[in-house]
Parts: sequence; structure tokens; C-alpha cells
Amino acid sequence: MLNEIDLETGKLRDIKNIVVRRASDMRGFFSNSEALEKLIESGDPIIYEVFEWKYSSSPGNLSYAVTVLRSGDVGGEFYMTKGHYHEKEEMGELYICLRGRGLLLMQNREGDVKWSEMKRGNIAYVPPGYAHRSINVGDEEFIFLAVYPSDAGHNYGDIKEKGFRKLVMKKGDGYEVVDNEKY
Repeated sequence: MLNEIDLETGKLRDIKNIVVRRASDMRGFFSNSEALEKLIESGDPIIYEVFEWKYSSSPGNLSYAVTVLRSGDVGGEFYMTKGHYHEKEEMGELYICLRGRGLLLMQNREGDVKWSEMKRGNIAYVPPGYAHRSINVGDEEFIFLAVYPSDAGHNYGDIKEKGFRKLVMKKGDGYEVVDNEKY
């Protein structure tokens, strides 16, 4: 099966599913809920969009998605995806940065935290058992392609309930990875 991606916009020619996440969809994921509510009241901007292609959810098949993550912050915490574990935690995932600058934050259930800096052309691997979240630390859209087993599933609930052990915050012209005091 052949598809085509616009490397500038991240748009796929043949899209099966589009997910749009606005600030209001991110309640419970950012550490500063007051700053998030102010952002929602000021227009409820789009934080990210996911353009997913899935042939079949049968075991052995692969799916892929392009995510376009906007630039911005909520109370100093950079815009990010919700983050998730796979429902089938024994499955990994592959990320390829197409444009922009970001971090791929990963954490397993034992509390081991890793992150990979992402810039155009970088490929990052999410090992089985690791929750993962993408964070835009640049000043333009962070666009990446993710490839994953079609039957892996997404578990957002555990992240919404407990969060990640680390937060990625603005620091001058860059970023810093800090402990999440609410974890």
C-alpha cells in the first residue's frame, strides 16, 4: 500500500482518521490547571492534530500517524501530546521527526524516565513498556511520523491520573527537564 506525505505540512494523502486536540481536551495533562483554563477561555487553541492511517487492527499489521504539534506553552510547560502507554505494553513504537524541534519523553511503570531530543531526520525508538509523550520545545510546528503495531492500543488514563515523573519547562531560549512535584 502506498501513501504520500507532504513533508512541510505533515498531511497524508490518504487519511483514515483525524484527531484534533484543543486546550480543553488537555485538562488533567498540564501541571498548571489555572494557566490551562485561561488559555481555554482565550480561544481554546489547537494544541495538536494527529493524521492516522490504519489498514487493519489485526495482529501483525502496522499503522502510522503524522502528528502536528503546535508551538506554545501553558504556564511555562511546553505544548505536548497527552502521552500514553500501549494497551498491549509489550509493543514498541518508532518516531521520525519531519520538521521542527521536540522531545520524546518516555517512562516505564518502574519509574525509569528517558528522553530523546528530536530534530528533522532523527529517529527515536520507544521500547515496550514505556509510556511516551511528545513535546514541542521549538518555535515552529513539531511534525513527526509514528509507526506502531495496529493492535497496540492507547491507554491515556494512567497518564491522566498520575502524569509523568518529569515536566519539560521553558528556560530562557531553551528548555529544562524538571521533577513533577505532583507525581
